[in-house]
Amino acid sequence: MPPTRPARRGATPARLQRENAHDEIYEKIYVAILEHRLHPGTKLVEERMAEIFNVSRARIREVLARLAHEQIVELYPQRGAFVARPTIEQALDVFEARRLIEPAVLRRLVETLTPEKLAKLRQHQELELDARRRDDKRAVIRLSGEFHSLAAELAGNTALTRSMRELSVLTCLMIFLYDAPTSTSCRADEHSQIIDAIAKRDAGRAEKLMLEHLDHIESSMKLEVGEEPVDLEAIFKS
Repeated sequence: MPPTRPARRGATPARLQRENAHDEIYEKIYVAILEHRLHPGTKLVEERMAEIFNVSRARIREVLARLAHEQIVELYPQRGAFVARPTIEQALDVFEARRLIEPAVLRRLVETLTPEKLAKLRQHQELELDARRRDDKRAVIRLSGEFHSLAAELAGNTALTRSMRELSVLTCLMIFLYDAPTSTSCRADEHSQIIDAIAKRDAGRAEKLMLEHLDHIESSMKLEVGEEPVDLEAIFKS
C-alpha cells in the first residue's frame, strides 16, 4: 500500500480530516489500478468520483493531480483524467529504470537487514502465496507489485521508495495492456528466491535474481514495435 502522508505540525482536526480523506481516496484509486479493476485508458470523471466518495470535485482534482505527478494518471486539457496507458517506449524506459534502481534497493536492504524486516518480507510472501492458492488474480497482481515497493520501503530510502512505487504500478498497467499472463509475469517462486538471498545477506545473488526476475516480467509482455506507418503519398504516386 502507498504510505500516507504525515500530518502537518499544528494541523487542526478539520485539516487532518481533509488530509485523511485525500489519502483514502488516493489509496483506493491506486489499489484499483494495481488490481486491474481500473484499466489503462479508463476515464476518471471528476463529477462521478466526487459523488462516489462524497467529496468536492476540488478534492478529486487534488488526488488526480497527485496521481498524475506519479505518472499513474494522465491529464488532458478539455478532456479530463485517464488511467495511464504506457506506450511501448515508456514500458522499455520503466524496465531500464527498474534494472538500475532495484539492485540498489537490494544492496541497501541487505546492508540494513534486521529480523523484523525479514519477517515483513516473509509475511508479505505468505499473503501472495495464499492469493495464488485461492486463484485471486487481482490480489496476486497487487501483492506482486507491492513486494517490490515493500523491499524499497524496508531499505529505508524514501526517494527509492517513491520511485519504486510509481514504477511498480506502471508495470501493473503494462502487464494488463500488453497481455502478460498473471501466472508468469511475476512469479512467486522468484520472489521467494530473492528473499532467501536477502536472508543470507548475499547481495550479489539477490541482485542477479532480481535482474533475471525483471527479464521474466518484460519477456512475458508483447512489446513488439508495430509496423512502420504507411506512406500513402508514396503508394498512390508510384
